[in-house]
Amino acid sequence: MTADGTAAKRRSTGKAKPDSPGLELLARMLEIRGVEDEVQRMFTQGLVRGTTHLCQGQEAVAVGVCAALKEGDTMTCTYRGHGAVLAMGAQADAVFGEIMGKAKGLCGGKGGSMHLTDVAVGAYGAFAIVGAHLPITVGLAFASRYLGEDAVSVCFFGDGTTNIGAFHEALNLASLWKTPVIFVCENNLYGEYSPLRATTPIDRLADRAASYAMPGVVVDGNDVFAVIATAEQAVARARAGDGPTLIEALTYRQVGHSRSDPAKYRPAGELEEWLERDPILLLERKLIEDGVDENQIAELRGTVQQQVIDALERAKSWPEPELESRFEHVFA
Repeated sequence: MTADGTAAKRRSTGKAKPDSPGLELLARMLEIRGVEDEVQRMFTQGLVRGTTHLCQGQEAVAVGVCAALKEGDTMTCTYRGHGAVLAMGAQADAVFGEIMGKAKGLCGGKGGSMHLTDVAVGAYGAFAIVGAHLPITVGLAFASRYLGEDAVSVCFFGDGTTNIGAFHEALNLASLWKTPVIFVCENNLYGEYSPLRATTPIDRLADRAASYAMPGVVVDGNDVFAVIATAEQAVARARAGDGPTLIEALTYRQVGHSRSDPAKYRPAGELEEWLERDPILLLERKLIEDGVDENQIAELRGTVQQQVIDALERAKSWPEPELESRFEHVFA
């Protein structure tokens, strides 16, 4: 199984790793789901500074793509980026701390939910402006090639981003310069509150890659092994100097656009249908089919849940930033 080698390439995070690559993938997806569930509760308790955008249901995309990366690779993402930053190896307590505005958060409490950044693990930032990070990702990839390195850069974005000017500019430059970029569109069927077909004249967003002479690949974004296999091909192509790839990962967000959105615009039965294809449940079923004991999976669920709770409690105990820190990390 190709995931065996690639998952091992990721930067060590100090977290306990199960003895199976499949279980390791499950643990990371469970961690992301657990963090998002806790952030949802934190928001209702008034502990979140600002708004927040959650990714329950989309975990396999971030975990699968990041499993194909190695130390030194870089990633950017959208404001719905908690999962991507965790998939790169950021610590859950530092993520919680940032969302709560704590001094020991990833950005010292200054970025919040929509600007999670952890350069130490290659997570070069979540961006609140739709499409703003795609040109930056091209720049990161250009820098890698200019410096003679073999690092690739990945950017995650939603289906609505494919209608933004920066999307087309970034794909054009990346193809022209053959920069080692993986463009990953998390097609969750909705751009904020609008269904895809209300804003976009095509159904297969990967077709837009043809305009920029790069491969456009569609993958089941709820199947983590399919995502890994697709990402590995794109990463290998990028490292070989053959240029970028656009991956369209078909997935679904199980919650509203933001915490103020009840998602009443969804047609009846749609959510329930997608819940049957929850990426975590799909992976658990696959592991059981492959001989993993159900009790081992249940134990892993409990272990990860406790780790998430412990991380949250640590972050809650951290101090607020000093008032003087507002003058740090500014240009003038």
